[in-house]
Amino acid sequence: MAERFSAAFDGGSRGNPGLAAWGVAIYDEEGNYVEGHGGSLGHATNNVAEYNGLLQALELAAAAGAQEVSIAADSELIVRQITGRYRVRSPDLIPLFQRAKRLIAGFALFKIRHVRREQNREADRLVNQALDQAIAAPGEPSRFIDRPEASGAG
Repeated sequence: MAERFSAAFDGGSRGNPGLAAWGVAIYDEEGNYVEGHGGSLGHATNNVAEYNGLLQALELAAAAGAQEVSIAADSELIVRQITGRYRVRSPDLIPLFQRAKRLIAGFALFKIRHVRREQNREADRLVNQALDQAIAAPGEPSRFIDRPEASGAG
């Protein structure tokens, strides 16, 4: 059981709407990339893909038994909607927002922050990997886990 959980998420679509995917990069307490998760969604908007990234990050945190969750994202829209600075008006986003808020309520401490795109490279890489896989093998939405190999250096 991991009491603390740190991750970054991203989502994207090729075309808007178009083929869409999400990615979640998980980090240890020192900020090192530990594991990535990605998946395709089929046809969706960029914002729907971003919300799916957030939802996947929250579900991974809950599955890990986390009590303190820290999430980073390059989507200013999603961060501001979750923190209450922006209202959610899109009918496509309202159920995703509501689901995210229900998941967030299950944590003792939750933080979400906006980062620049350059600071979200791993999650972006995972989105592009999921999109590439979806193009190579079209059909049902897919998922994968990216576990970096131990370097052995040191």
